[in-house]
Amino acid sequence: MSGWNRRTTTRSADEGKKSRARRYRPGPRGWVGKGRGETIAVDAPSHWRGTTVQVCGLWPWTAGAGAPMVGVPMGRHQFTGATICCDVISWFQRAKLIGNPSGFMLSEPARGKSTTAQRMAIGLAGFGALPMILGDLKPDYVKMVRKLGGQVVELGHGRGFLNVLDPGEAEAAAERLMGDKRKQVLDELHFRRVQITEALITVQRGRAPTDGEDLLVNQAMRLLAERHDGVPVLADLLRLIREAPPELRQVALDRGDDNRYKDATADLEISLMGLIGGGRLGSTFSEQTSAPLRRDKPVVYDISSIDDSETDLQAAALLACWSSGFATVNIANLLADAGLEPRRHYFIILDELWRALRAGRGLVDRVDALTRLNRTKGVGQLMISHTMSDLDAIPSKEDRKKAAGFVERAGLVMLGGLAPREMPLLAQARKLSQREQDLLISWGDPGAWDARNNREESSPGVGKFLIKVGTRPGIPINVTLTEAERAIHNSNERWDAQSRITLTDDESAAVSV
Repeated sequence: MSGWNRRTTTRSADEGKKSRARRYRPGPRGWVGKGRGETIAVDAPSHWRGTTVQVCGLWPWTAGAGAPMVGVPMGRHQFTGATICCDVISWFQRAKLIGNPSGFMLSEPARGKSTTAQRMAIGLAGFGALPMILGDLKPDYVKMVRKLGGQVVELGHGRGFLNVLDPGEAEAAAERLMGDKRKQVLDELHFRRVQITEALITVQRGRAPTDGEDLLVNQAMRLLAERHDGVPVLADLLRLIREAPPELRQVALDRGDDNRYKDATADLEISLMGLIGGGRLGSTFSEQTSAPLRRDKPVVYDISSIDDSETDLQAAALLACWSSGFATVNIANLLADAGLEPRRHYFIILDELWRALRAGRGLVDRVDALTRLNRTKGVGQLMISHTMSDLDAIPSKEDRKKAAGFVERAGLVMLGGLAPREMPLLAQARKLSQREQDLLISWGDPGAWDARNNREESSPGVGKFLIKVGTRPGIPINVTLTEAERAIHNSNERWDAQSRITLTDDESAAVSV
């Protein structure tokens, strides 16, 4: 037989064997033919995550993860089911994914912002970072801090006082330090007193102090520190201004005329009188501090007793709490730098940011000054607000631009359900694809009506967030809670308690009708 015939015969035999093998081997969709089990659609395989030690035997059926396993376990990827770990400190310190340890969270109400912030705080507490919630209005975080063995400080009408001139641990720390560090502590104490006093005056008036009043407050604070024995309060500041010492008269440019001095200080006196109990801010800042902050435990300022109608008092309380909290962190860092105390890292949550920013012109600068140095201070920070429209509603155009910068400068942004009108505003601060925008809008939809149980189901966007870092594609996560977390967090607790009321027979009959 010729070579050509031999090759043809061999090829035919091989093809016959392959054909018979195909008849006795299922294809990728199963056995072909009627009643033989062929499937129309093939489900995607389940995704599981593990270390190289745990899954090394599964090679080659493994693939690299799409998100780092560094930080607090926040939930699962909405599409792949993979575990997502994320927090502002771990992603900055260990993973090097963000340029500064700060985050900004935006979402419509009742979408799980506070719950997600709690998850991050609890996880970071496990890593050794101390949570500090500087102003809890609902309260959402009180139970969590108590469970962590932390300190709950109550403020509000008849519940507690916060003296904004209280040095806290600053003077005691200054006595333990020497040279430049001692001077730094005292200078920061002076700066903080001036800043928070002028911030409260801004809330009281709705506008910032004038340049002349700024000089008066600055000089009066220095004189108060030199002349007053013990811890001063705002009433002592007002008394000193009324005494008209030569140092203040010189700053007021009174030219030796008592009437010129009184005219220069009249508005300032009125504002201080309002802060010590004669105005709409009440007496919260008029007495000595009820409970000094601990710097070695988790802390929450509970200001939930302040009614939502008292918007100015809420904003003033938030600013005062932020100032006190950051001052405590500064002291802890200076003592650690000097080797006098162990190094501590803090995770600071600034919730309901929009309330403080809307209170008056110039407050954006105050907040900016408080929060800008988180990277150098060893502090992780999470700011929370509802929507970009909250920031856009600030009266001053200059302040609106600065407030938008909070979102732009944040190391990561967590976005929940938002309305379609928010997308153009949000796109100015973070680049979003059309797919990401559609996802955020879908999470903002209300829940469907359950006619059988006569109630509205939860929104499809509850617990869902998109993690954005720079211009990278967002990571959609579904935050899942443990039973322990569900037990300590419920923003609708009072409503739930009402829904559990047992109806009488007559009331039940009326409901049935």
